[in-house]
Amino acid sequence: MAITLNHEPHVEELARRTATFVREVVVPEEEHHADALAADGERLRLQLQEAARQAGVFAPHVPARYGGHGLDMRSRAVVFEEAGWSLYGPLALNIAAPDEANMHLLDAIATVDQKERYLRPLAAGQVRSCFAMTEPSPGAGSDPSALATRATKVSGGWRIDGHKWFTTGADGAAFAICMARTSGEPGDRDGATMFLVDADNPGIRVGRHLDTIDQSFVGGHCEVVFDGCVVPDEAVLGEVGAGYRYAQVRLGPGRLSHCMRWLGIARRAHSIALGYAAHRRLFGSRLGDLGMAQGMIADSEIDISAARALIMQGCWDLDTNGPWKQSTSIAKTFTAEAVWRVVDRSMQICGGLGMSGDVPLSRFLREVRPFRIYDGPSEVHRWSIALSALRRANSDGATPA
Repeated sequence: MAITLNHEPHVEELARRTATFVREVVVPEEEHHADALAADGERLRLQLQEAARQAGVFAPHVPARYGGHGLDMRSRAVVFEEAGWSLYGPLALNIAAPDEANMHLLDAIATVDQKERYLRPLAAGQVRSCFAMTEPSPGAGSDPSALATRATKVSGGWRIDGHKWFTTGADGAAFAICMARTSGEPGDRDGATMFLVDADNPGIRVGRHLDTIDQSFVGGHCEVVFDGCVVPDEAVLGEVGAGYRYAQVRLGPGRLSHCMRWLGIARRAHSIALGYAAHRRLFGSRLGDLGMAQGMIADSEIDISAARALIMQGCWDLDTNGPWKQSTSIAKTFTAEAVWRVVDRSMQICGGLGMSGDVPLSRFLREVRPFRIYDGPSEVHRWSIALSALRRANSDGATPA
């Protein structure tokens, strides 16, 4: 089946309205707030989301039955990219991590009652959520099988004990989706289960905010401790022992959503550099007339276009149940590094201006750098991509030249 790059008229219109909304409403707010925490992030979130509702661009990914536009992955790509023009654009549209991926997961595997209790208010922007999987060393991280948090069966439910960290959005979240081991030992590649844990459960405690170079996530990146946290059987999300399989349901689309959003920031950084290169004069000519500047501009154009194409391939595979694991890993790895290159080149083109606070490039650089680690470091994705290619070669009967 051929991939079509054309979007339906209503998707193109939503993308145009999103672009206008982000530039006219969200960017001015971004310019007034250095980071989401210092800006009273919850107030800012509610303010921007109400504005997005009024503009008719809120929740493009959410099924219509929960008040959204119900876009598939391919249609989301163009809208999410426009939202990503501002660091706070995804927050305004309610498509920011981790909530966006949690909505996808809940819609895919939650029970009817769980959807009403957790998904509906999350989709409406009434609450926030977090996803508690990553643990301090030697626990789960790039290798999720190292999961050490344990859930033990008790009468009528489960007792969860463990230490999580880098739990994005935990401070102020209404609930957590916690990954805990219900069987086996750390290192085993099965035995994990997902649990829905309300924030008012006395067995869950949100600890310190990690001091990270990125500051645009409302609720920060936090340590979370589960200490004798008892939840009922109804808190199990999906099937007991199927947590790793469900994590893939969340991570595939989540990787691409990150790519879409950060591509918007790359485009904005590139736009700033283009504007500067077109007007800055030095050595008797415009900066943009110099060959070295043109080379950087061309490389950024190539990176943006290539990333967009790889994202679209991954979206197509997800929408058509194709071989999405390989294509989403490729898209994530390339886009994370391409976005960094584009922002870095933009700073270089702008020279001293790029280092200053007069343009947001240095802030963008701090925000995009962690993407090469979040949702799987580039090195882990490369390892997975290579293993898949080698398995394919073996199955095809490849022989040495």
